[in-house]
Amino acid sequence: MPSASRIAALTMSSLLLLAACGTASRGVDSLAAAPAGGPGSSAAPKFNTGPDQKRITAAKVDAIAAEVPAAIKAAGELRVGTSTFEPPLSFVADDNVTPIGLEEDIASLIADVLGLKLHLEATSWENLFLAVRSGKDNLGISNITVTEERKDIYDFATYRLDQLAWEVAKDSPITSITKPADIAGLTVSVGSGTNQEKILLDWDKQNKAAGLKPVKIQYYQKAADYYLALKSGRIVANFGPNPTAAYHAAVTGDTKIVGTYSGGGATVQGLIAAMTQKGNGLAKPVSEALNALIKSGKYAEVLARWGLSSEAVQESSVNPPGLPRQK
Repeated sequence: MPSASRIAALTMSSLLLLAACGTASRGVDSLAAAPAGGPGSSAAPKFNTGPDQKRITAAKVDAIAAEVPAAIKAAGELRVGTSTFEPPLSFVADDNVTPIGLEEDIASLIADVLGLKLHLEATSWENLFLAVRSGKDNLGISNITVTEERKDIYDFATYRLDQLAWEVAKDSPITSITKPADIAGLTVSVGSGTNQEKILLDWDKQNKAAGLKPVKIQYYQKAADYYLALKSGRIVANFGPNPTAAYHAAVTGDTKIVGTYSGGGATVQGLIAAMTQKGNGLAKPVSEALNALIKSGKYAEVLARWGLSSEAVQESSVNPPGLPRQK
């Protein structure tokens, strides 16, 4: 299991990769709020961070496998691009070589249902999109949010909610943050230039308009800095990607999650999806494979394995409404 220092060493660049998945929307906040608690608020799961993952497996579904595009079926393998940026989504095992995490587990299950051998391609965030667009990789699975702009170029099969989280010290008296009034007058931190910053600034604007105290915002370049600020009391909460916060809370026991919020902002529930080349016919069988996994319970097992059950979707869909186009 990783040490607290390893988790604390996550840099702001990794947070930006998560936030780069979409753009915040503005509007009525009730649509995006989710119940407080979630991962990290219960007993800490034990994470396997070794190269031998003993992944959960699934049986091939012939009817779904028959829908796989001929060229991919003939190759006999599913080439999946991922970006090993941070736990628990996608990171390098203790051997410093093997890509592991929730994303790799989801890719493995999809390959099982489609009757294909999984071939993982760890690459940079930028190259991931290029590889899928060119057809070099069949799928991109790397915390990719569906956006209207991206749907112009790629097809998507959804498999997880895009959630942000409010993280506080374990002994904090704060028990719930789900709406703007909950942070009025508080000192909180957020990553500069991220989705969550846009949402936070909008919440502060709403509070000021309602005559409530303004939020005091602090910016940190490294996760280690805001975790130190939480511990010392310089801030009372941090607003960041839920998977990162949940994993940190579970591994270290130093913090807790007191609220989650859609990465899409107030009007749209952000959705994470497997990304395919536009029009190549793969998104439909991938979505059907995910729905078969949801029905069988294998999908839920994988999310629970990485402490992210709160981000489960009830059903996978192809090219759903994405985050709005940037104006």
